[in-house]
Amino acid sequence: MKPTVAVVDIDSFANAIDIIGNIEHLKKPSKQVVIKVGVYDPKSSNCTTPKIVDAITSYFESASKILIAESDSSAGLGLERLEIWNDCYNDTVVPFNLSDDDKTGEVEVMGEIIPFSHVLLEPNTFISTHIPRRYKDAGKSMAMNLGSIIKNLLGLILDTKKVRFHKDLPNALLDLYEAAGGIDLAVIDGTNVYLGYKKKCITVTPNILIVGTDAFATEAVGLHLVGFDPLENLVLQGARDRGLGEIDLAKINIIGDIETPRKMVLEAFENLCQ
Repeated sequence: MKPTVAVVDIDSFANAIDIIGNIEHLKKPSKQVVIKVGVYDPKSSNCTTPKIVDAITSYFESASKILIAESDSSAGLGLERLEIWNDCYNDTVVPFNLSDDDKTGEVEVMGEIIPFSHVLLEPNTFISTHIPRRYKDAGKSMAMNLGSIIKNLLGLILDTKKVRFHKDLPNALLDLYEAAGGIDLAVIDGTNVYLGYKKKCITVTPNILIVGTDAFATEAVGLHLVGFDPLENLVLQGARDRGLGEIDLAKINIIGDIETPRKMVLEAFENLCQ
């Protein structure tokens, strides 16, 4: 059966869930929800907006606890960078610095045994959310062009020396995906799309959400949005080889209009590169 990926406007997260269906088991009151956001520079718009985080948490409001998760990095402490979602926090929705977890297990990533937060090893509902991105610069294109939902998993590493995994980033990300037991729900926040060319960068605003339970199918649609062929993406190729998800757009049931926002994004990127 083809995986379904919903493409909706930014005010229609609940509609996206209705489209993909079959996620009631993810929102049981007995379950915690862990939402891995991705933020490097909190002053930029290169992360999921508070509006979309609030939409996700509102949908899962019956959960016993909702953790908005990030880790320490070379850019700063996780809790400090999580402050940009302050308006989303309440008694149930709380920021959680993975690097501060004192109850860790161990997993293997690229042959290295590393500590792993207990919230990733328990049967919690795990959500990954980030924005679509594309960068054109021979020196930086690998890390920037590996996608968003799966690239976001690099932040599951608790220490700040994450760059050591860039030597084989696609396989490191897939190891992290498997260590976490997969991603239950992938949410690409297309409120903003980050585009970079050498030292120039712009943000365009197609104002869409791309949502699915097959993280790799969802990533494939997000890569298509910014002009990549998902079949040529190294992370997705590795996922296909490991049997982790669908990456061929022809085998994905895309519900909604991805081509109109794609045209907007590609025109902006072409103008940026001139």
